[in-house]
Amino acid sequence: MAGRNHLYIPGPTNSPHEVLSAMHLPMEDHRAPTFPLLLKPILEDLKKVFRTETGQAFVFPATGTAGWEIALTNTLSPGDKVLIYRFGQFSHLWMNMAQRLGLDVEMHEVQWGKGIPLDDMEARLKEDTAHEIKAVLATHNETATGVTSDISGVRKAMDAAKHPALLFVDGVSSIASLDYRMDEWGIDASISGSQKGFMLPAGLAILAFSQKALACLDSAKFPRCFLDLKDQMNSNKDGYTPYTPSTPMLHGLRASLDILLEEGMENVYARHHRLAEGTRRAVTAWGLKLCAQPGFESDTVSAIVVPEDKDARDVIAKAFNKYDISLGGGLSEVMGKVFRIGHIGDMNDVSMLGAIAGVEMALLDCGIDIVPGSGVAAAIEYYRATVTA
Repeated sequence: MAGRNHLYIPGPTNSPHEVLSAMHLPMEDHRAPTFPLLLKPILEDLKKVFRTETGQAFVFPATGTAGWEIALTNTLSPGDKVLIYRFGQFSHLWMNMAQRLGLDVEMHEVQWGKGIPLDDMEARLKEDTAHEIKAVLATHNETATGVTSDISGVRKAMDAAKHPALLFVDGVSSIASLDYRMDEWGIDASISGSQKGFMLPAGLAILAFSQKALACLDSAKFPRCFLDLKDQMNSNKDGYTPYTPSTPMLHGLRASLDILLEEGMENVYARHHRLAEGTRRAVTAWGLKLCAQPGFESDTVSAIVVPEDKDARDVIAKAFNKYDISLGGGLSEVMGKVFRIGHIGDMNDVSMLGAIAGVEMALLDCGIDIVPGSGVAAAIEYYRATVTA
């Protein structure tokens, strides 16, 4: 088939040409006296993306999943109680990791399509008068269902309960895309990965920790080596890493940060909202619904529910095999029930219109009753009305 595959999954996302070009360079000495000129500014500029002045940023040659483990093992001890709400595959996996590490996990089940229930969380924390809960694990953007939770509201609930627990946030599919304010929201560990809003290949765990969280390093009793924050801190202060880094990825991250900060984080958030809203209007025009309940809709990924007599996997396969479009599949409990369109990373209005047009063709081919051109028309009118010259 002529042309290229069109990537409309929520990660890995499309990489800008500038990022790919920055990574295409000869190998270099990561112990050279010039290496700190690369690493130190990256760690400082990451704080601007996390929106923290008092926290400390870290980059590991790993993934967002490793980021979860870094947060848990560097600040907690086996047997510590943590509170988590399960409302999608990724909150489920974080819960599973905590259990496998030996933490005492208190899990509350939430309907998939909704996010963290703030009143329920506040009430539970008020009940915990002995402060047995040591950390709240909050998934900001549940990629599997296209649901965004209110992290500002989580902080308000914790403050209202006067609870001292640490607040850890999985921001893998939100940071560098959705409004995120680490200091303002009192977040103690922010966890992200390179392949989402940072528009890089998978391979970096990108994190930031509050001073409150870093103060827990000495008391944390989990064994750790490769994922030890102390080793990173000891090396990072001089502009180096405790082991061999992926230097091409760091150059790509440098280029990504330049793009994000030049656009401005508020503009980044607004762009993702526009792209998502155009997609949502297309879904409405098709007569379909999102998995996300009203008020929880994500600006980085839309999970779209197919009619009960259809299988979303057929839509995904048709889109890929016939139109060379990659869509996200339903995971676990929503497998076969939803397909996902990512509107995250290096995307613009025309990118999204291509996704919407391709999805329309796949839906029609699968016998789903929509009006041809309806979604494209709805998105076009929205984008035309909201574009800034």
